Amino acid sequence: MSAAPPRHALVIGAGLAGAAVSVALARRGWHVALLDAAAGPAQGASALPVGMLSPHVTRAPTPLSLLSERGVATTRAELQRLVPQGQGWQACEVDNLGHDPGRWPAAMVRPAALVKAWLNEAQTLGALTTRWHTPVYRLVPTPSGWQALDDEGRVLAHAPAVVVAAAFNSHRLLVATSNLLPDDALPLRPVKGQMSLGALHGKPRAERPQRDNGVYVPLYEDEGLPPEWPARLWAMGSTYERGENSTHLSDAAHERNAVSLEALCPAAAQDLRDGMHQGSLKGWAQVRCASLDRLPLLGAVPDIEALHAHMAEAGARRGRVPVADTPRHPGLYVLSALGSRGITLAAWCASRLAAMMDAEPASEEDEDLLRALDPARFAWKLARRQQRD
Repeated sequence: MSAAPPRHALVIGAGLAGAAVSVALARRGWHVALLDAAAGPAQGASALPVGMLSPHVTRAPTPLSLLSERGVATTRAELQRLVPQGQGWQACEVDNLGHDPGRWPAAMVRPAALVKAWLNEAQTLGALTTRWHTPVYRLVPTPSGWQALDDEGRVLAHAPAVVVAAAFNSHRLLVATSNLLPDDALPLRPVKGQMSLGALHGKPRAERPQRDNGVYVPLYEDEGLPPEWPARLWAMGSTYERGENSTHLSDAAHERNAVSLEALCPAAAQDLRDGMHQGSLKGWAQVRCASLDRLPLLGAVPDIEALHAHMAEAGARRGRVPVADTPRHPGLYVLSALGSRGITLAAWCASRLAAMMDAEPASEEDEDLLRALDPARFAWKLARRQQRD
């Protein structure tokens, strides 16, 4: 019996989401062409110097807490298997001082190390082709799948399936240029985050990371940190500036980090302000992507025109949201809106998306959670509102 022919997919975006999807598909035997506008992987929000992998604890289960529980375990396993400690991550504990007080097992993570490890694995499997300096301007459906076009309409790549994993640029690609969705059906919003950091000289100001309104990392050491960052650093952040789509550093954002840090470690907050006044404080800023309900978008992209026809034919009633019946653009998927939790969520979400693309049924315990993440959830609300109007 001959082997099944390889499946092919385009993945757009080479941050945490795109890299996680690429390796998840590669492990299942897919061949992936990964396209990104930057010069290499993890050049956007995934270039964060250090982030925190830790649970989202709530008194009663919520979609985000359940998602976080699965995501922390999945990402931790990926780190332990692929990235040596001290070369991209470090196990620790974190003191939560806000709405979920307690001390929790955690890890400090440099996301780019995990992104590169995933892409290296996919390449070792012979399943990944990367194309840098390749911005995708438009997606066009064809009888055999999808074409990715540049700004002059030239075909960059084509495949039967495509995954848009380009953070806030997913909005431009699916709404502003390709017109595959109206804006309200894909309510993605930019969220700027600025981190304040500096070289650590001497003893850390705290025994372990602290978290409330932001995360304070008193000490992070990593052999693989880029040369522009101190080899031994402290960090505070990031800010959460909704609607802001810029990457410039601002003293106002540094001051917001200082105010948040005062509640965690007053001495460290003074260090931050001293560094700002002395000109030694460093910063990092990038744009993350969040949805209207602050949950990721994971799944097949809905077809709004077909949905209107479906609702008219079925006479859908208010209050009923049969998401499973939503018409979709065949072969078009999205993984976006990971917000400030990309380290936690990317691996688990990508593994579930790859399973969907292989038509593998979800487990009963995951069905409700995946329904909460379905990108069609907003399309149904929009379609019902337009039907009433």
